[in-house]
Amino acid sequence: MDSKVYICLENGDIFEGDRFGAEGEVLGELVFTTGMGGYIETLTDPSYYGQIVMQTFPLIGNYGIISADKESRKSYVSAYIVREKCDAPSNFRCEETLDAFLKREGIVGVYGVDTREITKIIREAGVMNAIITSDPRSVDTEHLSAYRITDAVKNVSCEKLALCPSEEHNYNVVLLDFGAKANIVRELQKRGCNVAVMPYDTKAEDILKLGVDGVMLSNGPGDPAENTEIIAEIQKLIGKVPIFGICLGHQLLALAMGGETTKLKYGHRGVNQPVKNLKTGRTYISSQNHGYAVVNESIEAVGGVISYINANDGTCEGVDYPDKKAFSVQFHPEACSGPHDTRFIFDEFISMMGGNENASE
Repeated sequence: MDSKVYICLENGDIFEGDRFGAEGEVLGELVFTTGMGGYIETLTDPSYYGQIVMQTFPLIGNYGIISADKESRKSYVSAYIVREKCDAPSNFRCEETLDAFLKREGIVGVYGVDTREITKIIREAGVMNAIITSDPRSVDTEHLSAYRITDAVKNVSCEKLALCPSEEHNYNVVLLDFGAKANIVRELQKRGCNVAVMPYDTKAEDILKLGVDGVMLSNGPGDPAENTEIIAEIQKLIGKVPIFGICLGHQLLALAMGGETTKLKYGHRGVNQPVKNLKTGRTYISSQNHGYAVVNESIEAVGGVISYINANDGTCEGVDYPDKKAFSVQFHPEACSGPHDTRFIFDEFISMMGGNENASE
């Protein structure tokens, strides 16, 4: 029988639940994600590094774990919270249960808590730290409040160059790995790109020596403004090679251009976030996972053109830098699992590199 465990929030609230997955006590930033499916992709998305992830959908694990659907080699979440876990998944591709996966990955899990109530607290008060423990009386509140996610990109990036060839080689692209999801590489390969996945601290001069057709800045975790050395290297690439940024890459490109970022109250995490194209007026449903946003006014001040906004709160979801052959989006056009509405944005990158792909909607 699973043992009792407690989720202690930074604001003093305590929730009792049942433990599954790995044993132990864990501290992290508590966030929620609204996706009804795609929990495998969530668990293996490096952007969740340092975070305790809570699913708002009440039943998780019903199709088990499928290794082909993973977005990275391991799980980067600090802990995982669900209302109800499924111990008898039903899917012909299933390889193991959610519980078995969390145990193998060393991830603490909690189920049997009122995730709706916890979500309402976060929506009202904002993202906050939490600790999962068997003894709530032992919690050091000062230590809990002081927790910060640091060196996030360093801890999720690849350690060395990885070459990912395409069957139809038309372009050479460098993907700077700040915590890249695997499907970014797959979407580039489909469009004839040989992809060189390179560590986060790769120098601009080493990239430019390769004579590549384009550079992609990947998604990733943490506070974008913390990455001052990365931002400095991106500045050396601007105007010298076509650049396409996604999520954290979008934020880092904005900072390199002279823009600003800010932390959102509770972020955008899920597969149903609406984004509006300001040029056409069309709204798309997108997959997102971010806690920071580019400040709209700062982009206008540095000559960028906002291309997409979030239809819910008006925050920046995309920027074009027409004079620099660079653009970026906050959402995930490579989404897997998630909506495919915006995959045409990869075609826009191909077009920017001189390709003839149809980059229209």
